[in-house]
Amino acid sequence: MADTKTPETEPEKQPRSVRVVLLALMITMMLAMLDNMIVGTAMPTIVGDLGGLEHLSWVVTGYTLATAASTPIWGKIGDMYGRKGAFMASIVIFLIGSALSGMAQNMGELIGFRAIQGLGAGGLMVGVMAIIGDLIPPRERGKYQGMMAGVMALAMIGGPLVGGTITDNWGWRWSFYINLPLGVVALIAISVVLHLPRKRSQARIDYLGAGLLTLGITSIVLVTTWGGSEYAWTSARIMELVAIGVASLIGFVFWQTRAAEPIVPLHIFRSRNFTLMSLIGFITGFVMFGATLFLPLYQQSVQGASATNSGLLLLPMLGAMLVTSMVAGRVTTNSGKYKIFPVVGSVLMVIGLYLLSTMDTGTSRLTSGVFMAVVGLGMGCLMQITMLVAQNSVEMKDMGVASSSTTLFRTLGSSFGVAIMGALFNNRVQDVMSERAGSLGSKITEQSAQLDAASLAKLPAAAREAYQHAVSAGTHTAFLLGAVVAIAALVAAVFVKEVPLKGAGPQKATDGTDGPAVAPPPMAEAV
Repeated sequence: MADTKTPETEPEKQPRSVRVVLLALMITMMLAMLDNMIVGTAMPTIVGDLGGLEHLSWVVTGYTLATAASTPIWGKIGDMYGRKGAFMASIVIFLIGSALSGMAQNMGELIGFRAIQGLGAGGLMVGVMAIIGDLIPPRERGKYQGMMAGVMALAMIGGPLVGGTITDNWGWRWSFYINLPLGVVALIAISVVLHLPRKRSQARIDYLGAGLLTLGITSIVLVTTWGGSEYAWTSARIMELVAIGVASLIGFVFWQTRAAEPIVPLHIFRSRNFTLMSLIGFITGFVMFGATLFLPLYQQSVQGASATNSGLLLLPMLGAMLVTSMVAGRVTTNSGKYKIFPVVGSVLMVIGLYLLSTMDTGTSRLTSGVFMAVVGLGMGCLMQITMLVAQNSVEMKDMGVASSSTTLFRTLGSSFGVAIMGALFNNRVQDVMSERAGSLGSKITEQSAQLDAASLAKLPAAAREAYQHAVSAGTHTAFLLGAVVAIAALVAAVFVKEVPLKGAGPQKATDGTDGPAVAPPPMAEAV
């Protein structure tokens, strides 16, 4: 009886329920991406209200550490006990952290509550990508992941604007409270509409592996965060963290070969495509977050752009990334071919970063916008294709750890990118300031190589001109390094093997038999 009803009801009901779930997933993705952008804009106001300027960096670092450390654990929990429950739990923890952060009365409380928020955030991105992996066969997954990349781009553009508006009109606490209504909507939609098979694993969570991985990731992120700023790269504290991180990760790899239910099953790295996509994801994170850090700084310091609309300064890059992600997803869905995108994307990324490295004090906004668009086109080809190919390279039972591992590599890449490019930028700015402005130049940048608009306006004309040349030189060095690193992504892309995506492209059958050539994963059920 059930079989005879399926052809009549499935084509109508299933797409409607899947669209509702995808809308909820997009809202959740927006939560994860918008949070740091909004909070970053509100930070000056937060410090003015709560004090604790010396602990300011920990508001971001605490969140980042918790997110990075919990990401692979959420992926494994979803694989063992069910994707829906793990995802909803991560949203609830994120919302609790958001509510507590909005109620914080001092900087210490805010840092602690941000860490709680980060624990939940670690499961948001992983949950979104893994649920898409459960709902949609790989052949059709590209267009939906392209939509997710579009949400990411919109969040990066609109985040600073939304953050500034909320802080100015409602107060900084609403930069956290704004998450609550959006999160509740996503929770209700997922609870009511999404029905995935429940899992009951007899194996216990690999607590030792989780602890070793958390310790290793925490040490690495702290090295990239503190190195060259809080502590010298050769200081005892940084060397200790490096030793702890390396020892923990070696111990983690050793233990994963013996654990009954490893947090990150090492067999997934036997797939050449999965390993290559992890490398390309790391490099994409390295480049993207470095670019989003230094481009607004260059345009504000050298080209005289307003800091108020800093998100709009990245519009050429993020707009190009949005369009290309959508096109790449659609082409992949229709053709089943994907290797061309990592190759072309890597080439465009190398070219775009090299062009950005040629900018100087005379570069116009139009020219820099074109250069940014080239980088955006490259990143748009890479952002979601890496996740798609990684998921296509593993079995369904490993979908969660594949998604979380790819996300983790991108997160670690962003940490390394910001740290290494930042260190090169700062050193170059200080050297040029010493050359052009002598002892005055050294004094201006001894606290920080990044001056805000107010500090820059107070400088004498000669010192301001010297600083503009210094920032140009710093961005040249940072983007040149990015171009060199991006070459590694191109090499990796060349060796990608185009394995056919599971599932057929869209077909319009009239006999009720339309669907993938290979049976897709369980789809969401309509209510």
